[in-house]
Amino acid sequence: MSAEIALDPAAGGAPAADDRAFLGHPKGLAYLAFMEAFERFSFYGMQALLVLYMTSQLLHPGHIEHVAGFAGFRAGLERLFGPMSQTAIASEVFGLYAGFCSFTPVFGGLIGDAWLGQRRAVLLGGAMMAAGHFLMAFEAPFLLALMLLMCGCGLLKGNISAQVGELYRDADRRREDAFQLFYMAANVGVFVAPLVCGTLGERVGWHWGFGAAGVGMLISLAIYLAGWRQLPPDTRARRAVAAAPAVTRQDLPRLFAMGVLLVVVALFWVANGETLNAYMLWAKQHLDRGVAGRVLPVTWLQSVSAIVGIAAAPLLVRLWTAQARSGREPPALGKQAIGCGLAVLAYGLLALASALSGPRPVPLPWALGYHLLLQVGYLFVYPIGMAVFSRAAPPAITGVMIGVYFMSVFAGSLLVGWVGQFYDRLPAPAFWLLHAGAAGLAGAILLALWRPLNRALSPRTA
Repeated sequence: MSAEIALDPAAGGAPAADDRAFLGHPKGLAYLAFMEAFERFSFYGMQALLVLYMTSQLLHPGHIEHVAGFAGFRAGLERLFGPMSQTAIASEVFGLYAGFCSFTPVFGGLIGDAWLGQRRAVLLGGAMMAAGHFLMAFEAPFLLALMLLMCGCGLLKGNISAQVGELYRDADRRREDAFQLFYMAANVGVFVAPLVCGTLGERVGWHWGFGAAGVGMLISLAIYLAGWRQLPPDTRARRAVAAAPAVTRQDLPRLFAMGVLLVVVALFWVANGETLNAYMLWAKQHLDRGVAGRVLPVTWLQSVSAIVGIAAAPLLVRLWTAQARSGREPPALGKQAIGCGLAVLAYGLLALASALSGPRPVPLPWALGYHLLLQVGYLFVYPIGMAVFSRAAPPAITGVMIGVYFMSVFAGSLLVGWVGQFYDRLPAPAFWLLHAGAAGLAGAILLALWRPLNRALSPRTA
């Protein structure tokens, strides 16, 4: 894959429509997808360990005293929420970390659009994330490591996703499929991360797991550099030749509709994000993880979701492609409504399992069903929303709007941290039904505003 990516000068530097060298898609998608696989390996390898690490070691006496600045940080949390248990603090730290990893892409997108360009922003962000992962191997710089990871993630996430969208013209229906392939590659990384980082962290030492995440980030950067010539031109660089049109009054309905989608995805994320937070503690305490006489590490449950994503994404792409040929493909918002319904079923399943099992361990098949439903729901909601934002954003602020899309995850993750504090206070069935209600409300908003949203977000004709 050494040839230059085919460009169509008439399209302002956009890739030509006949570039189908990688599974019917442009070559650049291959490099972006494989880079994302290793970046997600590092990100989810660390995140799968985070709550378990805090509740099992870092927050305990003899360790927490070594963390620079943590006393003041904890005092600030308790001024907001009152006295907090170790579980509540771990949940809130997780929520803040996951939330700000989705808030900083707004500024990362702005920096990529207006200053560095997407390519350099991705490189700088990846280097900061690698440094953060390696610092997690030590207790003292724990808060500094989280800061580096949050800022680096901001530079990387919005800009790499914007580059996926830039591989396609506005009305090219392959764009939605491209994001499915992109996230399928990401799920390969998510699948491997718990098996490597999780096993090292739980069985050898927490800091070995975090170090492995840092190595994964370095590999991700190497792949990105190898594919440098196959990537779409920076939007900032293109404007030097032909400036993108400014945001106009005609864009306002699109921007409003995109704002509604932010609310929908935020509510869905309350359900999706909890799987890395309180669910991990619940699985450790209440799930029967015995298989063939051995107890599975808790982090391996995250690999179940990844397996579902890897298997389901190409099947969904084939299904939607076949439906498109016959004119029966659901619109993007219809796919998202289906995904919200699947999340409702996933948490209904957990609530039912908890109620039926009582004090006994919950059999593993219940958890497997939960992961199946929730992950398929994710594929119907999150990548589809990303594709819609990439297509509908005014050209002048594409990178910024991709960053704004992550604001939905920011808000949802903050809610995950807050809702996670009720894990110790509510019966398990009621706790899981809270999450089913959030996903159900997201689906109801889509159905209630179906026509105006579809009209505002329709592909541009010019």
